[in-house]
Amino acid sequence: MKTSSRFQGPVLGLFRIVLGLLFACHGAATLFGVLGGGHGQPPALGQWPGWWAAVIQLAGGTLVLLGLGTRPAALLCSGSMAYAYFTRHQPKGLFPLENGGEPAALFCWAFLLIAALGPGRWALGEWPALAARLGQSSRREVGQDRSHI
Repeated sequence: MKTSSRFQGPVLGLFRIVLGLLFACHGAATLFGVLGGGHGQPPALGQWPGWWAAVIQLAGGTLVLLGLGTRPAALLCSGSMAYAYFTRHQPKGLFPLENGGEPAALFCWAFLLIAALGPGRWALGEWPALAARLGQSSRREVGQDRSHI
């Protein structure tokens, strides 16, 4: 079955938005105790790795959500989840199901997908290029109209 390519951009954009929102919520919960709070005590300012991981979650997730610097932000988020998986979860067991690392593994691979494929539709980082293209096409149309006068 062939999938229409016209749905790829919007679906990837929605995937990026939801993924970024969920990741940013984790960071906000850990740092500020909102949305049900984090898992345990909030990390102290600058504490390694908890505080830094939460900052990456909040900032990186927000950037991915908005589509600003999407590829580098997604790569950083993916790497932070790989680090979390291999340092916190993998020592407890080989498979994510037995070591509690399913969320870290899923976030890692999902962000890697966004880093590889790009932001999809509705990314704020794409707006300057879109505005420039629209400006050029409207100037061409205006120029063409004047040449006919």
